[in-house]
Amino acid sequence: QLQLVESGGGLVQPGGSLRLSCAASGFTLDYYAIAWFRQAPGKEREGVSCISRRGGSTNYADSVKGRFAISRDNAKNTVYLQMNSLKPEDTAVYYCAVDASPFANPACGTRWSAGSDYDSWGQGTQVTVST
Repeated sequence: QLQLVESGGGLVQPGGSLRLSCAASGFTLDYYAIAWFRQAPGKEREGVSCISRRGGSTNYADSVKGRFAISRDNAKNTVYLQMNSLKPEDTAVYYCAVDASPFANPACGTRWSAGSDYDSWGQGTQVTVST
């Protein structure tokens, strides 16, 4: 059974860093592009970043460019999101997601931030940026 499990969230002060992990089980992660999303209370879900199947292509939301970095270790079946210079507005539940359908795009196409295109999600990990 396909499963994604996020970890690494927590409470951090503004300007601090966290590294989130998304571990996959039940399928081979390196066939697919993987995306990170976040949702803050009262706000819509937002695409944060995406990494292509082999890691050669990445996309970021404008709000996190230059501060966040996505990477993957296919040998460990894990995708990471390094978050630096965190701001209070980064506070949200962070989710990883995959489109594991037979014709999924292995790259992060122009629709990478469309949550409806992904069919499997993790349970989320809370990130709180506060003094």
